[in-house]
Amino acid sequence: MVAVLAPVRRPLLLLIALALTAVATPAPAIAQSADTNCLGQLDPTTVPKKPGRALRFGITPGVQTGQLGTGPAPPRTPEDPARHLAALGRLRAPGSPFVLRLHRFFWSDGEAGVQRFLALADRYTRAGYLVELQLRYHPSAAQEGDIAAWTAFVRDVVRRFGRNPRVVAVQVTNEVNLSFSPDSSDGHYARAREALVHGVIAAKDEARRRGFGQLAIGFNWAYRSDPASEASFWRSLRDLGGRPFVAALDWVGLDAYPGTLFPPADTPGDEGDAMVNAMSALRCYLRVPGVPASVPIHIEENGYPTGPGRTEQHQVSAMESMIGAVDAFRGTYNVSDYRWFNLRDGDSTSANFQTQYGLLRDDYTEKPAFARYARFVRERGRREALPPLRRLRLRVSVRCRCGHRRVRVVGRDLRKVRRVVRVTWKRLGHGRRVVRVRVRLRDGGQVVLRRRVKGTCRGRG
Repeated sequence: MVAVLAPVRRPLLLLIALALTAVATPAPAIAQSADTNCLGQLDPTTVPKKPGRALRFGITPGVQTGQLGTGPAPPRTPEDPARHLAALGRLRAPGSPFVLRLHRFFWSDGEAGVQRFLALADRYTRAGYLVELQLRYHPSAAQEGDIAAWTAFVRDVVRRFGRNPRVVAVQVTNEVNLSFSPDSSDGHYARAREALVHGVIAAKDEARRRGFGQLAIGFNWAYRSDPASEASFWRSLRDLGGRPFVAALDWVGLDAYPGTLFPPADTPGDEGDAMVNAMSALRCYLRVPGVPASVPIHIEENGYPTGPGRTEQHQVSAMESMIGAVDAFRGTYNVSDYRWFNLRDGDSTSANFQTQYGLLRDDYTEKPAFARYARFVRERGRREALPPLRRLRLRVSVRCRCGHRRVRVVGRDLRKVRRVVRVTWKRLGHGRRVVRVRVRLRDGGQVVLRRRVKGTCRGRG
């Protein structure tokens, strides 16, 4: 882990960035780019703040165990599922989706790992949360480098988890651009870049084949490693993946820890400037494989630990600075989602701050940042209905009578329908149309039903 240094001021952040790479040049107006000089924005005051959709908030719900550069650290106190759910219930806001990012889902754990995460996904989605998976390459010695076996595993995970309508995303591999930390990042392992590219393509293909439209596929990038490693990483995604890889991407994740990893320390309040630098640098790097700006960024990991020399109040101020910057520039960089890392400390008494990223101490008492994050979710979070837990047995019936179309919702789950919100028609040509019926459910969720109709009725519509 990078040692904790004295706080640095904004000019020094510029010097650090300049030491990492040369001044960025504008990317050519082509699908792919050879330019990896992605310095990122260094002065947020010069960046326009464009409007964007409100953020969909979430958190990594588990206890902190993984560490950068070392093996996992067992938690000081065991997990209490009931207290976990109670704490999560205090964070989320009514009418807002709240996404739980289930991390450390290792390929090497085999069927036992799959069963554990199926149980977690079931527990959380039944409690009213959305779930996304951090699906790690992290192979055993026998598995390492076997990309065919890895993609078969990815397809199996998509098939088994995608049946749940509240499992909404899969992150394929983790932080492949980092090679020095096998416990936390997949870049240490042989053929990790191929695992990323082929895993994303396989996951999206399986989701499309099985009709799992809610399941968004992506990968993440850690802000950041040295310039040569970054250039090699992004060019390999371009050369290995090409158009099939880009076409399979629904989002790209950003892991950023200003004041902890890069830059290793920061003047209080300047953590937000580092987040702007990270978002802008990622947008620049994404031009190399040709990922368009229309593909949203998810802030998958962002946090600030407490511990020796790191007060709980500083955690609050760092949170305000970082989330404030993400929210202010969400439209500029097309950022749709934000996840805090993480819910509970592994060991609040440790001299190692890596065990203390939580909003809760290891005994489940709240740090001041807990209430502040709950307020961010309540005041700035996206509002949208929760999808139903299972696919409803509903369909659209269309009949013509007296020159008018009569559209009804029918099916075995009709009792779960509160009302029809809207009916819209779209012409397809050759006498065909599609009718879309938006339905509000009694549990507060909404679904959209579709049906193609041949022929026409005389009259309106």
